Amino acid sequence: MGLFDRIKRVVGANVNDLINKAEDPEKMLEQAILEMQEDLVQLRQGVAQAIAAQKRTEKQYNDAANEVNKWQRNAQLALQKGDENLARQALERKKSFTDTSTALKTSLDQQNIQVDSIKKNLIQLESKISEAKTKKEMLKARITAAKAQEQIGSMARGMNTSSAMAAFERMEEKVMMQEARAQSTAELVGADLENQFAQLESGSDVDDELAALKASMLPPATPVSQPQLPPQQQTSNTKPAEPVDSELEALKRQLDQM
Repeated sequence: MGLFDRIKRVVGANVNDLINKAEDPEKMLEQAILEMQEDLVQLRQGVAQAIAAQKRTEKQYNDAANEVNKWQRNAQLALQKGDENLARQALERKKSFTDTSTALKTSLDQQNIQVDSIKKNLIQLESKISEAKTKKEMLKARITAAKAQEQIGSMARGMNTSSAMAAFERMEEKVMMQEARAQSTAELVGADLENQFAQLESGSDVDDELAALKASMLPPATPVSQPQLPPQQQTSNTKPAEPVDSELEALKRQLDQM
């Protein structure tokens, strides 16, 4: 491959790439509709011109046919009047208009076919434009949806989803740890209360056992005897003798003097 062919191919590829990037689907659809409407305007003008030409040819044909009929009647009238030369001239004029009428009839038939064809093309173009407008609206809706989806995808790609999920996981782990600490604290408080009551119960048993042990080690108790009074004191509640009172008084005086 020659150098110029390679350059041509590279330039063509770059130009095509730029064109593809510059083509906005929505704008291209609008432009296509505008071009089709311009074609429709031109086609309508062509149909109008063709119909006008058809009407003109039709009028010329009818005029020529009328002339043919008129000169036919003139030839008959000249013969009736015995003027053969005048009748011949009338037939010559009739022949001239007959040739014109035949040519106009051929042209009129062609124009009729042409007008019918143009009318069909006009109807088809109008139908295509209507269909294109419907498709344009549908495609515009699809383009809008595609753009929205692409925008959402770009936003999703721009978001640091992994980091956000990691943050959620960290927060969830912290909550779980806090719940575990709260549960363990409640268990410790409950266990402490249970231990205290268990100690109370065990302490009571030990005290009872200690008291029982002490009781078993004590000697048997002896009955306490009542003091015996001397015989002279076992009398009834009689007043004591005077010597005793004297002795008691002496003893008090000694204590006072000390």
